Amino acid sequence: MSNTKSTPPAAEREARDEREKENARELGAAGSRLSTAPSEESSAGLPAMGVIGWIRWFWRQLTSMRVALILLFLLSLGAIPGSLIPQNSVDEMKVETFKNAHTTVSPIYEKLQFFDVYSSVWFSAIYILLFVSLIGCIVPRTGQFVGQLRSRPPGAPKRLTRLPAYTTWRTGAEPEQVRAAALTMMRGRRYRAHTAGDAVAAEKGYLREAGNLVFHIALIVMLVAFAFGQLFKSEGGKLVVEGDGFSNTLTQYDDFKSGSLFDDDSLAPFSFKLDKFTGTYERSGPQRGTPRTYEAHVTYEKGAYGKPQKSVIRVNEPLVVDGTKVYLNAHGYAPVVSVKDGRGKEVYRSPVPLLPIDNNVTSTGAIKVFDGYRDKDGKKTQLGFQAFFVPTFAGNGKGTMFSQFPAADMPVLALNGFHGYLGPDSGLAQNVYQLDKSKMTEFKDANGKQLKQRLLVGETMKLPDGAGSITFEGIQEWASFQITEQPASGWALTGAVAAIFGLAGSLFIQRRRVWVRAVRGADGVTVVEMAGLGRSESAKLPEELADLAVALIESAPPEADAGPGAGTDAEPDSSPEPDSDSDSDSVEESSVEPAEGAEK
Repeated sequence: MSNTKSTPPAAEREARDEREKENARELGAAGSRLSTAPSEESSAGLPAMGVIGWIRWFWRQLTSMRVALILLFLLSLGAIPGSLIPQNSVDEMKVETFKNAHTTVSPIYEKLQFFDVYSSVWFSAIYILLFVSLIGCIVPRTGQFVGQLRSRPPGAPKRLTRLPAYTTWRTGAEPEQVRAAALTMMRGRRYRAHTAGDAVAAEKGYLREAGNLVFHIALIVMLVAFAFGQLFKSEGGKLVVEGDGFSNTLTQYDDFKSGSLFDDDSLAPFSFKLDKFTGTYERSGPQRGTPRTYEAHVTYEKGAYGKPQKSVIRVNEPLVVDGTKVYLNAHGYAPVVSVKDGRGKEVYRSPVPLLPIDNNVTSTGAIKVFDGYRDKDGKKTQLGFQAFFVPTFAGNGKGTMFSQFPAADMPVLALNGFHGYLGPDSGLAQNVYQLDKSKMTEFKDANGKQLKQRLLVGETMKLPDGAGSITFEGIQEWASFQITEQPASGWALTGAVAAIFGLAGSLFIQRRRVWVRAVRGADGVTVVEMAGLGRSESAKLPEELADLAVALIESAPPEADAGPGAGTDAEPDSSPEPDSDSDSDSVEESSVEPAEGAEK
């Protein structure tokens, strides 16, 4: 009967752990600190943690790269509602429209702060936790990396055959000559190298860790830049008719939004005047009506007494004044109309901007005459006209009143009029492009029908009962501008570029160490050993070691009768002998022990 007994699984695990510890002791400092990533400690077998222990554990978890990636993923998920659901910070009117159209989910969205995602409590919590996590992860790793740069590569382990890439040969050159040639060769190939005992220790690829740190520091820069920009930004819109101007003061904006820490006094002092808008369009083909020229010619001044300067604002080519950017947003037409009262006195003359409703600039709006008008009896009243404008009319009997082309080839203005009270003193905000007809009376023609008429340039619509007239005098064009001040945008761009370069460095650069040991064997022949160790397994490490060995062979050629073991194939030793020594990290021990390839 056999007396053999199977080894229990627990004993196998203990033996495996012991072998791993032995291998770690064998490599010692040579295999350490190839990365600045913090090592994860197992909590098995540890005593119960107190309050401080739990705080320390929570901090280690928060500052781990795994948690940072999870928080970054949550931040991306949190931004999804902000792009799909209207935001109060962008357009409050769209939010109100959405609420009216979705009465069931809107209360839920309000409780979840989905209409104010980027200022919500949960989004801010993720943002701040990610910020703290990155800082807590980067600061200690940066200190470790600086320490590695200031230190020398560690000395060679005793048994180089345990490393993943290894080669050896015997040569007639002296050990000192081999080590001197290896040191010169390594430094010539931009390795950080020095002689440690009987071996030359060299290291390369520090830019991998530098790229990793640069990537994460760049993320912090981007987070800070975005947060700063949101807190101190300002953004507003202004519609300007040709010949009119704009001054960068709060009262001049049609709409204005700013960050919570923005100061109104910090608006950059400048002004500009719209001299002319130029728009040309494709005349034929499948892209008919597509803009070809779309530019606003302006004259701007910096400060109150700045010298007038000419500039042209195009799409994605803004005017930049003291960090404030003026973008060209939209374009339309402003028919010029004049209104006369019942006594023939002109009481109104002005271009009236109308809003486009399609790509061919079919436009609608309202003309309002508040003051100065009197009817035929001399009684003060107010006039209002609903206006519908087409820059290119198809012609009578050729379809509906919609423009056929965005250029003003055949402009037609359709009007219908009202008289009464427009409500300017009601205390309620009014839309300048809409007519409140609740207290207005519609003009009727001789047949008792609604008074309406299509006008060409120069034509006049007579109001009934001697109420006066309105004349289509001509056309001016308008341009809509977005005036934006976004602080720290340059920092955000710098961070993004640095993040790309840092990520490329951390992915494509490999950090590795190479040792060259040269010792004299018992027979007087010098034994040369070369081995390499990388942060991760790579097929390039053996190839690089082979190239280094070939270069070193020129100074230390192998003997013709070197026997087994000679050569320059950088392959790992598949069955290394077990090591009975407990520790061999120091350079002194490396110099005392003979090389594995030399006879004792």
